[in-house]
Amino acid sequence: MAAEESSIGTKLTLEYENIRRKEYEVISELLEVLPRIGNMEEDRVAQVRDALFHADNPYLAVFVGAFSSGKSSIINALLGEGGLLRVGPTPTTDRITILRWGEDAERMASGGEVDTVFHPSPLLKKVSFVDTPGTESIFREHEDTTQKFLHRSDTVFMVMASTQAMSAKNLETLQALKQYGKNIIIVINQADLLDDEEKATLQQYVQEQSQEKLGYRPEVWLVSAMHGLQARSNGHRDIDAWHASGMNRFEEYINRQLGDIPRLRQKLQTPLQISQNASQAALNSVRENQSIFDQYTSIAENVRTQMDTQQRAQQRNVRDAKEDIEQRFRESSERGKEAIRDMFQLSKAVNAVGRGTLELVRLGNLLRPTEDSNLRLAFENRKALEPLQALPRHVDDLAAQLEGRDLKDIDNLVSYSQTQLKLLPDAMRSKMIGDIRAPQSYNRSPMMNIRDDLATVEDEARQVEVQNLDDQLRNTVVYLAIYEVILLLFGAVIVGVLVNAPDATIVFTLVGVLVMMMLGLLFVPLRGRMIENAYASQMIRLQNRYLDLLTGATDEQIRYGMKLREDAVSPLLTLIESQTETQNEQLKKLQSIQQQMVAIESSLADLGKRGLLGALR
Repeated sequence: MAAEESSIGTKLTLEYENIRRKEYEVISELLEVLPRIGNMEEDRVAQVRDALFHADNPYLAVFVGAFSSGKSSIINALLGEGGLLRVGPTPTTDRITILRWGEDAERMASGGEVDTVFHPSPLLKKVSFVDTPGTESIFREHEDTTQKFLHRSDTVFMVMASTQAMSAKNLETLQALKQYGKNIIIVINQADLLDDEEKATLQQYVQEQSQEKLGYRPEVWLVSAMHGLQARSNGHRDIDAWHASGMNRFEEYINRQLGDIPRLRQKLQTPLQISQNASQAALNSVRENQSIFDQYTSIAENVRTQMDTQQRAQQRNVRDAKEDIEQRFRESSERGKEAIRDMFQLSKAVNAVGRGTLELVRLGNLLRPTEDSNLRLAFENRKALEPLQALPRHVDDLAAQLEGRDLKDIDNLVSYSQTQLKLLPDAMRSKMIGDIRAPQSYNRSPMMNIRDDLATVEDEARQVEVQNLDDQLRNTVVYLAIYEVILLLFGAVIVGVLVNAPDATIVFTLVGVLVMMMLGLLFVPLRGRMIENAYASQMIRLQNRYLDLLTGATDEQIRYGMKLREDAVSPLLTLIESQTETQNEQLKKLQSIQQQMVAIESSLADLGKRGLLGALR
């Protein structure tokens, strides 16, 4: 039966510890979120910190008493290590020490008033001990810290030396402890100095005096820390000696408290409830902030929308300019084709035969300057190159337009952003990094760096390869002249051969030759059409080169302008977007924490059920 009860107790302890650990973790998560939530009351955060302390310590027992009353000696005996806490007839410490379980014995000093000692004693898995300085100082020099520990404690052990029990100072301490409403157990140390009759008398006297100060009769234990430590010498415990020292009362009490399922449930329920209230308050605050942040988000969205609109406007300006440039090239090409068409008209085919014949007899050189003049004159008459003369002005206007629009838009964005910034709460505005301001300079290099390349294309388009066209024209008339001369000679030969033939045959032959010569004249306009198409294709290639250069530069210029806008208002956008992201993260985190708390609450409701069923069986 005892073994079964022990098994049930072990299961209960493990179940309790598992829930406590989860509670500690979720409260720790909550404490990471709470300080970053705007409008969160500091008192609420302090309450959760207090709840974390409760969840971090399975059971908290605070030892108070006068100097040399034996507090440290009792703790040393309970943990089986005489030198763990310093003891002596004079004050050995003026600091508060909390003893917790750890795999290795280690003392950690903090910058405040509390040190932590870790020790591998199994008892510390069930309880954490708090060793306080003498009552002469804890309610004076350590009053604030002491109040926190007394407020958090599950049990207060009031330690008195048997030779100084219920001294005036001890009575004052009992009176001070009453206000905390905690379970107080009076421990009289050095009971080995008393005989049985003295023990009984002292115990009754202490209970009577305590009832007067506390309003109830507390438990009074008589123990000997010295004998308890001796019972645990050499790493073994003498059970009989341990019980004789009275130190077993501590372990039995702690086990009894930890076996009280409603008490255990309440111990974990209290910090959980505090944390649930705080998380709900935080969630309400975040949602309230969320509605406010929706207004701030609209500011960022408005700025982004303006920037997108401005970018589209700049791109539209570039498209309009490119359409004008395309129209210039197209108009120049059409006029050039008309000039070429003028030079290769069918009506000029007869003259072309004459010029070709002169070329054949080396007399064309005398007429060539006139041909060049005619060719140039044809382009000048059609004003073929005039549309291209406006290209540099178009590019310069576009560059100025892009720059002017950039600077104007940036000034408007800065002005708007500065106005909206003033509407933000001071707490939020103080988090902004950087200043909202227009740039001090403007980089025009993307548009300037292409000027030489554009000029090269413009020169190629304006030259129109007059010499090449002249050569093609000369070749055309020479080929035509050769063709006509050959036909003429062929006709003469045929007539000579057919001199005795019927007249009809001669006439028919001459008509055929004449028709062939007339058809040859069609070579001039056909050749002109081919040259015209080649010229149009060349102009299209030049146009595309020109527009590709311009597109690359304007894209870079627009990207630069948008970067200037982004940099100018980035502090405001970054502030709003980061705060909005933080809000969303806080909301998700709090919702997750609440779900975890619901699960813990369910586990608390089931705490001990297996143990109870086991006990019934």
